[in-house]
Amino acid sequence: MAGTRKVTVSTDAHGHTAGWSEAPSAPATTVPPDPTAAAFFDVDNTMMQGASIYWFARGLAARKYFTTGDLARFAWQQARFRLLATEHAGDMSQAKEAALAFVQGWRVDDIERLADEIFDELMAPRIWAGTRRLAQRHLDAGERVWLVSAAPVEIGRVIAARLGLTGAIGTVAEVVDGAYTGRLVGDLMHGPAKAEAVTQLAAVEGLDLDRCAAYSDSANDLPMLSAVGRAVAVNPDPALLRQARERGWDVRDFRTGRRAVRIAVPSTAAAGLLAGAVTAGLALHRRRHREA
Repeated sequence: MAGTRKVTVSTDAHGHTAGWSEAPSAPATTVPPDPTAAAFFDVDNTMMQGASIYWFARGLAARKYFTTGDLARFAWQQARFRLLATEHAGDMSQAKEAALAFVQGWRVDDIERLADEIFDELMAPRIWAGTRRLAQRHLDAGERVWLVSAAPVEIGRVIAARLGLTGAIGTVAEVVDGAYTGRLVGDLMHGPAKAEAVTQLAAVEGLDLDRCAAYSDSANDLPMLSAVGRAVAVNPDPALLRQARERGWDVRDFRTGRRAVRIAVPSTAAAGLLAGAVTAGLALHRRRHREA
């Protein structure tokens, strides 16, 4: 996959920033495009079993960016954080700092190359076939389909491209001369930020949000689900399932037998901590490489 970074960044009147990136090639369709309708899919546990950042970390571990001991220590730190922390402002600050460190010094084309490889190895087998069919129905109707994820927008773009979707909305990291600086452009793509990003994209692309749909597994995405005309709870957590029933939203559950164990991190703060774990592994790998 080409490593060219094509990220559109938009800031609204309130200073909220969103970034989106179209997939390298537009999905093929035999029907006239619908210029005012689109669908927005959360990624973790909605389109994919588990979290994209988790599988990315697993792929890096397989490439010796981590040792087994490193991963065990990072996993313990993450588990402890999940047990003790709540998503208040301080936690979000920690998550943002971890996300900043995650990509610092890395080149965009390296991240996209690794994400492309790791998609085939670890992500593709974990795409929910039912959710993928839902996305395809929108494409077959001539509608655009966007992924919406807290992951770096470049990783989201790789996933969207491999699934034949329109593109991805994600967290935007600042890039200078093809490398990440370790600073974010805007905030993590989470919670209300997703709704703001969808609204901004709709304004730029001429979408009618009343004709759009959104899909998610998490109550954290209630703002995005409430921003569109049709909301669908996919593999919902208990809080979202309650809201979906109260509001009369469609519910789709593609989990079979015992409910799938959520390998994904359910909170942004914990997700940021996992990104920090990835960062530490990358830094350790670079240090060992220099000392070798």
